[in-house]
Amino acid sequence: MAAILSRLSVAFLTNNVRLFALTLIFSLPLGLLLSFGSMSRFKPLAWLVKTVVWVIRGTPLMLQILIIYFGPGLMHMAFGWPRGSGGRVVAATVAFAINYACYFSEIYRGGIQGVPRGQQEAGQVLGMTRSQIFFRVTLLQMVKRIVPPMSNEIITLVKDTALANYISVMEIIMTAKEYTSAGLIWPLFFTGIYFLLFVGILTLLFGWVERKLDYFR
Repeated sequence: MAAILSRLSVAFLTNNVRLFALTLIFSLPLGLLLSFGSMSRFKPLAWLVKTVVWVIRGTPLMLQILIIYFGPGLMHMAFGWPRGSGGRVVAATVAFAINYACYFSEIYRGGIQGVPRGQQEAGQVLGMTRSQIFFRVTLLQMVKRIVPPMSNEIITLVKDTALANYISVMEIIMTAKEYTSAGLIWPLFFTGIYFLLFVGILTLLFGWVERKLDYFR
């Protein structure tokens, strides 16, 4: 039993948690850039970004993972993923980052547009530049507005990391399934406990962040 729990822990920490962390590192700033693009006054750029976001949000993440991983080889592209487990993790990270960046971009856009227009106009009257207005007036109020929907997406990401097993990334659920053929069911329940603990920690963290931002009410 101890050996099985050790293997489950290693799979969770090395692949699920790593994929979760890498996705956030890349998708959070990319989502902000996409939100700026969708609100751009340059209509072709705004149309292009909105179309990409629509396609990504409208198709299953599992399908996107498969296309991104197998696509370069099946389309005989010069580019290809590194071989072995490292290449699969990189491909999964790219798929997750693109997918969640599109969802985050809509949350960012809603948060930015939710800040009253009058406050931005007041900043212009005071002689502030557009960047000063964004960072000193809009940004902190936007953060307050986006924390609840963003926390939901991030918690969903924790569970979605299991989809990486479709390209044979040895994450925790794939590891646990190996023991079902030996007639063991309890590794699957312990897998659920790992996810519950991780989600519980994130829930407490986001609750603390929301309380810290209460002064914007």
